[in-house]
Amino acid sequence: MSMTEEQAAWFAETFAKLVTNVGQAVLGKPQAVRLILTSMLAEGHVLLEDAPGTGKTMLARALAATVQGTTSRIQFTPDLLPSDVTGITIYDQKTQAFEFHRGPIFANVVLADEINRASPKTQSALLEVMEESRVTVDGTTYTQERPFMVIATQNPIEQAGTYRLPEAQLDRFLIKTSMGYPDHAATVELLAGSATRDRSAALTAVITSAAVRDMADLAASVHTDTSVLEYIAHLAAATREAPETRLGVSVRGALAMVRAAKVWAAAEGRNYVLPDDVLTLAPSVFTHRLVMDPEAEFAGATASAVLDQVLASTAAPQQRVNA
Repeated sequence: MSMTEEQAAWFAETFAKLVTNVGQAVLGKPQAVRLILTSMLAEGHVLLEDAPGTGKTMLARALAATVQGTTSRIQFTPDLLPSDVTGITIYDQKTQAFEFHRGPIFANVVLADEINRASPKTQSALLEVMEESRVTVDGTTYTQERPFMVIATQNPIEQAGTYRLPEAQLDRFLIKTSMGYPDHAATVELLAGSATRDRSAALTAVITSAAVRDMADLAASVHTDTSVLEYIAHLAAATREAPETRLGVSVRGALAMVRAAKVWAAAEGRNYVLPDDVLTLAPSVFTHRLVMDPEAEFAGATASAVLDQVLASTAAPQQRVNA
């Protein structure tokens, strides 16, 4: 059953309240907050490529407080083990049974800080839980509660002692974006409130975690016309056919776009997706999935430029189709 106009209006109103509430702790970044909330309601994950000190930890805490959820932070280091992320099974001599001690991955919002500093083996511990929302340890599967989102960060400047994220893991991030530094006015406001070390601590929940699950289920019912689906498929194919790329947008990436566009449309108060929703989200959803050809990259080609060319050369459907 498709979302009704009344439900779309409620969704947009609630979404705006969530953005405003998180914005009390993360100043001057409404677009980034909208993208990250879109990822949460599309049940996806976010990769933030940012310099240190731009408020990434504050964002995770503010988001968890806003949806009455739990949060955890994992500092990825070269000596971090997979069990440090997922948890470990320990034998209890009193009960003479093995007990599973949950790792920090079992939270509603998980901040994986400097994810590219951990070894590929440790990074791979996130693959199952990010894709299937479950963790398997010693043959036993533990289900992750909804909502669940990983916000992973990596430093774009300092690359010494880091491991490049494999394409299979990058493809599991629904959105890649950056917070960036706040503008002048937001910076002054932050400096004026320097006595408050944790701005997220004062936030009150706007909705419950159960309501977030309802919003995610409701967003999934947004109508997406066949012409829009064909448009997304054409864009994905065009990125794969571009001579500058070795790997384009996968089917998983196209599905991610559909999920994200549905949430974005609902956040705008519509119960149907427009091609403009796809155009708006394409840089955040598609760019990090493009693997450039080394020769083309050496010649100056970039993933952003390739995507811009694909968007410009692929005709978008003209009709505005309501549900």
